[in-house]
Amino acid sequence: MTALIDRAPERPVQRPEAGSLVQQFEYGLDAPICLTWELTYACNLECAHCLSSSGRRDPRELSTEQCKAVIDELQRMQVFYVNIGGGEPTIRPDFWELLEYAVDHQVGVKFSTNGVRITPERARFLASTDYVDVQISLDGATAEVNDYVRGPGSYDTALRALRNLQDAGFADAKISVVCTRENIGQLDEFKALADRYGATLRLTRLRPSGRGADVWDELHPLPEQQRELYDWLMAHGEDVLTGDSFFHLAAFGESLPGLNLCGAGRVVCLIDPVGDVYACPFAIHDNFLAGNLLADGGFQRVWQDSALFQELRSPQTGGACAKCQFFDSCRGGCMAAKFFTGLPLDGPDPECVQGYGESALAGDRVVPAASQDHSKTAPTRNQPVMLQLLTHRPSGPPVSACAESPLAGFDPDQT
Repeated sequence: MTALIDRAPERPVQRPEAGSLVQQFEYGLDAPICLTWELTYACNLECAHCLSSSGRRDPRELSTEQCKAVIDELQRMQVFYVNIGGGEPTIRPDFWELLEYAVDHQVGVKFSTNGVRITPERARFLASTDYVDVQISLDGATAEVNDYVRGPGSYDTALRALRNLQDAGFADAKISVVCTRENIGQLDEFKALADRYGATLRLTRLRPSGRGADVWDELHPLPEQQRELYDWLMAHGEDVLTGDSFFHLAAFGESLPGLNLCGAGRVVCLIDPVGDVYACPFAIHDNFLAGNLLADGGFQRVWQDSALFQELRSPQTGGACAKCQFFDSCRGGCMAAKFFTGLPLDGPDPECVQGYGESALAGDRVVPAASQDHSKTAPTRNQPVMLQLLTHRPSGPPVSACAESPLAGFDPDQT
C-alpha cells in the first residue's frame, strides 16, 4: 500500500487513559480536529513554491453532491472545521454553495485564497456568515518580494481582497505567509499590514513538496534567519498564528506556543480533489496516501482503520535523533520536509537548528520523484519570476482554455 511502512499493525494502537494532552494526541483521535480539503487543483496563479503543484483542474474531482456527502460525514464525526484550499478554491463554480452547505451543517470553514474572487459583494456575504474564516495568501510585504514567487499582480489582488473584507466589516481575516529567505526580514512589515487591515498574521513553514521542491534550495530560510524567526516569534507569538509549523525551532531552547508535534494522521490529514486522503497537507505523495473516501466506509474508515494512519499513531522513537538532548522538544522535526529532501523519516529535520540536518543533507540521499503534477503546461502572464528562471516547460498550445486559464475572461470587478 505504501513504502512508508513494512506491514500493518496487528491491531489499532490503544490511546493511554492517562497522560498529557500531547501524549493523547500522539496516539491519534477518533476524528481529526481539523482537516485540509483541497477542492480543486485549478488555479489562476502559478506560485513557485506551490506544495500541490496546482494549475490545472483534475477532471475526476468530486462532484457537488459527493462534496456534500463528505460534509455530511464530517458533521457526523464532529469534525470542528475544515481548512479549504487548492489550487484556488473560489474558482470552483460551486464553492460558495459548498461553503454555505458546510456552515448550515455545523462544520466551520476556513478557506485559503489568493483573493481573486473576494469582491465587495462576496466580502459582504462573508461578513454576514457565521463560522467562516478567510486566509489571504501573501508571501511578501511588498509587491517586489511577493510577486517574485506568486506572480505579477498577485500582491495587488491580495491587498484588494483585504480591503474589501475590511470595508465589509469582516472581523479578523488572516494574512497567511509562507516564510522564505526573501521575506524573513519583513516580519515587522507583515505585522503592520495585518494591523492596518484589522487582520491576524499567520506564518507557515516552506516545505520542499510539490513545486516547492524545485525552489527549496533557493528559498528556504538560512540558519541565521531561522534564529531571527524564532526570536521574533518568541516576542510576538501571542498575537501571531503558526499552525504549529515551526516546532523544529524548539531546539533553540524554549518551545513556541502550540502542540510542538507532528499531527500527520493523528489530529490532521488532507483530502484532495478526487477524494484521496493523505496523512499531511504537506505530503501529497503516494507514500503518504491512506485511501480514498469514495471506497466503502468513506472517510471515517480511512481515518480510523488505514494501515498508514495506524503506523503513524504508534509511539514515536527518536531514531538517529534519540541521543540529541533536544529530541523531546522538536520530536525530530517535520516528516514531509525530511521525506522530500531524501532524508530518513527517523533522522534529523533538514533545517535542524542544531546543524544535524546540514550534515545529513551532505550525505548520500535520493530525493523522491513527484507522484503528481498539476502545473500548467505552458507559461502564462501570471507566471512568477522564479518559475521563469528555474523551470523549463514544453511549448505548444494549451490542451484547453479551461485547463490552462481557469479564469479566462473573468473580471473580478464584475462578479
